[in-house]
Amino acid sequence: MSRLFASVRARATLAATLVVAVALVAAGTAVLLSLRSNLLGEAGTQAERSARDVATSLAVGTRYTELNLDDDDRPVQVVDEAGTVVAASEDLERITGTGVDAVTPQPSASPSDDDDGDDDDDSGESLEAGEIGEPATVGDGTATVDGDTEDYRFVTVPVETRRGDQLTVYVGAPLSAEHGAVNTALTVMLIGFPLLLAVVAWVTWLVTRRALRPVEGIRREMAAITASEDLARRVPVPGTHDEVARLATTTNQTLAALESSVERQRRFVADASHELRSPIASLRTQLEVAAAHPELLDLDGAVEDTVRLQRLAADLLLLARLDAGERPADARVDLAALAREAAEGRTGVSVRGDAAVNVAGSRGQLGRVLANLLDNAQRHARSAVEVTVRRDGEAAVVAVADDGEGVPAADRERIFERFVRLDAARSRDDGGAGLGLAIARDVAVRHGGTLTVHDAPAGGALFELRLPGERA
Repeated sequence: MSRLFASVRARATLAATLVVAVALVAAGTAVLLSLRSNLLGEAGTQAERSARDVATSLAVGTRYTELNLDDDDRPVQVVDEAGTVVAASEDLERITGTGVDAVTPQPSASPSDDDDGDDDDDSGESLEAGEIGEPATVGDGTATVDGDTEDYRFVTVPVETRRGDQLTVYVGAPLSAEHGAVNTALTVMLIGFPLLLAVVAWVTWLVTRRALRPVEGIRREMAAITASEDLARRVPVPGTHDEVARLATTTNQTLAALESSVERQRRFVADASHELRSPIASLRTQLEVAAAHPELLDLDGAVEDTVRLQRLAADLLLLARLDAGERPADARVDLAALAREAAEGRTGVSVRGDAAVNVAGSRGQLGRVLANLLDNAQRHARSAVEVTVRRDGEAAVVAVADDGEGVPAADRERIFERFVRLDAARSRDDGGAGLGLAIARDVAVRHGGTLTVHDAPAGGALFELRLPGERA
């Protein structure tokens, strides 16, 4: 059963069919109850009308022995106040539901005055002579008339004749029409409802299949992309402009971001391999020469290559941690003190600004940013580098300016890419591996800030690090 309804299409069809089925059952029940109520009311009205006709004849002076009840196809009983049937339909053979089961008229046991109708025996009854009481529904029962037994709704009407006889008239209206109509409606519902549910299920199945067809196309394409590992492929976007189309668009955006990330990683690995190969090859050459000719060992060069190799490995490790989503620490860092610490011992570097500019972050990573900016500034400055630490509203700003040649406008974003060195800094010995500014920007972004480059007042480059200030 779980496999049968494992698809969205099957579950949607089942849910729609169940909802329609519940609605149809509720509506059908309401219709049947309303139909039955109306037909029972109509039967009661007919019985009341016939009972009033008989009661009217009695009230105007017709004796119950003279009533003509043969023309009425409804069962009729006339009962005196002693409960004796004094008149009944001629073909009435059996009756239930009126409280009086007798069907054969008997002589009245109630006192009857044969005078001219003097009404001097009024002993406080509710009806006056010749008055008809309010009709009331007795209930449902059965009656056998001329050999046919049917269900009836009985209505009673009290009447007092001009002679002072207190009589009760019972008349039944047949319920065959009500039963027939209800049974017919029920039969139609029992036949029509399953057909309607089958149509609903079929239409829902077709509509759902058509609606989910683009999803299946997306799934197949994603499976093909996974199997081929070709991230340049994209899933088809339907022209429906609905949720499925938005899903396909978002999936393509995700694939594009994933492709960009993988391509970036590939370039990173290729560039890292290229950058590592040079110092490793240089160090190996020096060691091989030293092994063959110890007197030719360039110890300072070997140490320098080893330091370069160590720094490059540290930079690559930090970039790997940043790419992995490492969150910076939430410590309190004084940027002014950190800038003075980074500038200490550097020739031509001056620090000025606010006494304390605090931010929340990693002291080690932010120190690395300042060190990289100062290394870059000193590499390009003619004589001086100036570091300014200040507050700008709720932001903390560190500006590192040099008096060098500056950065051309076309290269102000490119210099933050990994392993990128401008022509003036192309030498690996003088220009580094091209990772310093890339690391600085990545760390700034991880701390919720920005790192940009502008023209310095002295004509060189001005690198501006902007971070969210520490909240009070």
